[in-house]
Amino acid sequence: MKRRKFLKNASLTGVGLAVGSTLAACADTKTDTTENNNSEIVTASNSTGTLPLVIATWHVKEATAKAMEVLQKGGNALDAVEQGCMVEEANEKGQSVGKGGLPDRDGNVTLDACIMDKHGNCGSVVYLQNITHAVSVARKVMEDTPHVMLAGEGAKKFAISQGFEAEDLLTEASKEAWEKWKVEAKYKPIINIENHDTIGMLAIDKNGDISGACTTSGLAYKMGGRVGDSPIIGSGLFVDNEIGACVATGLGEEVVKTVGSFLVVELMRQGKSPQEACEEAISRIVNKPNSNYKDFQVGYIAVNKNGQTGSYSIHQWFSMTKFQDGVNEQIQSDFFNKENV
Repeated sequence: MKRRKFLKNASLTGVGLAVGSTLAACADTKTDTTENNNSEIVTASNSTGTLPLVIATWHVKEATAKAMEVLQKGGNALDAVEQGCMVEEANEKGQSVGKGGLPDRDGNVTLDACIMDKHGNCGSVVYLQNITHAVSVARKVMEDTPHVMLAGEGAKKFAISQGFEAEDLLTEASKEAWEKWKVEAKYKPIINIENHDTIGMLAIDKNGDISGACTTSGLAYKMGGRVGDSPIIGSGLFVDNEIGACVATGLGEEVVKTVGSFLVVELMRQGKSPQEACEEAISRIVNKPNSNYKDFQVGYIAVNKNGQTGSYSIHQWFSMTKFQDGVNEQIQSDFFNKENV
C-alpha cells in the first residue's frame, strides 16, 4: 500500500526561504565540563563534526549507543532511531517510556509514539496499551498502512496483527507509585529535573539523511485518554531532510500550542542555527500572555543538515545525549529561567 506523505514544505509564514549558504556557515564553539548528580556532562555546543550523528533527549547513553551501532554497521537513520528508542521502551526502570511507564489515574499504562523518515513519511500511535515497542508499531503504521495515526484499541489490534505480543506494562514499581499517588490523588504536572522523560531521538546517517522518533508513556496519573505532543507530527517531532530536525520533551500541552518542533525546523529554514531556533521556540512559550511557565518544563533538541546541534529548555537540568566522532556524552542544556539559580 502506498505510504501517505506528510507535507514537509509548509511554512509558518507561508513563504519557503532558501538558506543553504547561511546554514553552511556553522561556527565551532568550545565546551565546558560541569558536574551534575555525580555524572560528568558538558555544556551545550554548536560545533559540527563528522557523520554519522545521534542525539537524544535526556541521559540515555545506552539508547544512543545502540543507534550509533546501527549506523556504524551501515544502517540508515530510520533504523537507528527506532532501535535506539526501543532500548528505553524496554527499560522498566525508566517509568516514563514503554514497559514500566507510570500509569494514568485509572492505573492503565498508555503509550504514544511517532517516527518520521527522510522523505517526510511518518507514522504514529496514540493511547496504545499492552504493547511495549510503540515506536515500532508507529513505523508499521507508516510503512504498511495508508494512514499516519492509529489510536487506542485500533492501534493495539493492528500491532497484534503485525506480530507484536500483548503484555502487561504495569510493573510492580510503577503500580506501587500509583497506589501511593491515589492516597491524595492530586494532579499537577511536575517540573522534571531528573535525567529521564519522554525519549526523542534524531539521527543523521553517513549519507547525510535524517530521521527521528519519539516515544513516551505520557504524564504520570493523567486523565484516561489524554494524549500529549509526542505522537503528533510537527509538535513532538518534525524532520525536513533538506533542513534538519527537532524533537520535544516536557509538558506536551504547551508544545502543541506552539507546534514546537515544526517551529524549530522552520526557524532553521529561515537561517537560525539549531541553538538559536530552540531558544526562540522556548521564548514563544514563556512570552505568551499570562504564561505560567514557572510551573512546567519544556525542552527541545535539534540538528541541522550540517550536523550542528542545539538544545534549550525553560528550566535547569534538561540535558541531551550526543554520540558523534566516537564520543557518547551527556550535554547540559542552557535554559531560560535562571531565577534562584
